[in-house]
Amino acid sequence: MLKIAHLTVSPPLILAPMAGITDLPFRTLNRSFGCMFAFAEMVSARALVQGSRHTLEMLATLPVDQPLGLQFLGNNPCVMTKALELVDEYLFDLIDINAACPVAKVIKKGEGAHMLKEPRRLAELLKEMVRASRAPVTVKIRSGWDGMNINAVEVARHAEGAGISALFIHGRTREQAYRGQVDYGIIREVKRALSIPVIASGNILSPPLIKKMLDETGCDGVLIARGALGNPWIFRDWVHFLENGTLPERPSILERIDTMIRHLDLYSDFYGEKAATVLFRKFFGWYTKGIPHMNSLKDRAFQAETKEQMLELIISLSR
Repeated sequence: MLKIAHLTVSPPLILAPMAGITDLPFRTLNRSFGCMFAFAEMVSARALVQGSRHTLEMLATLPVDQPLGLQFLGNNPCVMTKALELVDEYLFDLIDINAACPVAKVIKKGEGAHMLKEPRRLAELLKEMVRASRAPVTVKIRSGWDGMNINAVEVARHAEGAGISALFIHGRTREQAYRGQVDYGIIREVKRALSIPVIASGNILSPPLIKKMLDETGCDGVLIARGALGNPWIFRDWVHFLENGTLPERPSILERIDTMIRHLDLYSDFYGEKAATVLFRKFFGWYTKGIPHMNSLKDRAFQAETKEQMLELIISLSR
């Protein structure tokens, strides 16, 4: 069980914010398989304040989509607190500040992982957010900027001093991005240095890897990102693994087909059939990963233009 302020998450698995992925339909599907806490897509505080229509659409939620977190990207306290005011009417239970994104265009703005270079400045931003927010505030960081600058413990201590309720840490540096080995040791050091909950991220791809992260770091929970792509069963599988010590059987082709159709229907209801078909193309690739002789079918899926075409390809998996 994971407790963040007044929130309880059990099992302690959280669906991470992923750009272009963790929209309302995706969260709805994952919740049906046991995801108890999810993040919406990361939003730019500046874009929100500037009235970006697309950014506002990313805030869509429903009462059943709870509890729900929102992650802000930004580094200007005035802009960030203004963005907080704008989302106050929405049903968000947690506000996270992204100090982990390694993307170059984000770094150039001094946002994301760039803030790891200035722990005290990040702490001042967090203090302002804690003061202004009705919901608990957290921060996501990385192990450091690069292999020569591993400063997660320092950053984490400053963040805790700013009054945050929990800390998320990805066990790779900004330089690594999403490549290379996850540093379990630095996550363990951060956990030992703090009194607030620490939630770990990085290579959370299967129940055995979830257990490895929890066992080796002592962290309070895990943040699932790529492990849920084409695999909403990961939440259900963790419960089975915890109770039985073994992995359940892989989803049958028929279960994959049923889940893919449900996912496509959720997308169609939310975005309309044309947009849903285009958005679902990447998911077709993820859902069929590991199934032999899929290259030709995946190529056709990435060319599908109508829902009927995509449905035909999905159903053909059973042949």
